[in-house]
Amino acid sequence: MTSGPHLTAHTATDGLHPATRLRLKPKAPATGYVDGAWWPESRDLVRELPALLTVLGVRLHGVERFTYHLETWPGTPRKVRVGDEVVRAEGFRTQPADTVTAIGSSGERVTLLVVPPDTEAEFAHDVLMTAAHRGNNDSIASLLAAPGGEPAEIDGDLPRPRPGGHTEPGN
Repeated sequence: MTSGPHLTAHTATDGLHPATRLRLKPKAPATGYVDGAWWPESRDLVRELPALLTVLGVRLHGVERFTYHLETWPGTPRKVRVGDEVVRAEGFRTQPADTVTAIGSSGERVTLLVVPPDTEAEFAHDVLMTAAHRGNNDSIASLLAAPGGEPAEIDGDLPRPRPGGHTEPGN
């Protein structure tokens, strides 16, 4: 068992509070490919997860598991300490590279689009707001496409949009 280090809050390098880097759709029946978007500061999940899972834990009444694309987030331990809790982290090659999923103990889940850490702030903000808009059904690639540009290439199997249920990563 690998336990995460004792983690403390950190200041965002761009001056934004970590909570401004996460936007969720209003709590309602799920639609679209994602439930919102997250713009991490780095590709280091051990550093990024505590703040993210603390917020998502409120929506999910605690987070039991967290899934991610294995090759996008290298070096992630199988268990990450978040406060007094330990969250099981599971990497899959078949999960879309630009998504992460938090799963609560009741089985409820939140799938987030991941905006790459090096994305320009204004574009990242636009993606966060669009992905979190109630009823947004844009594909992952379309959400990450530059204005007027082509949709981004996505690694991994794409989930189907949800009319009212949740998408499952291709495990």
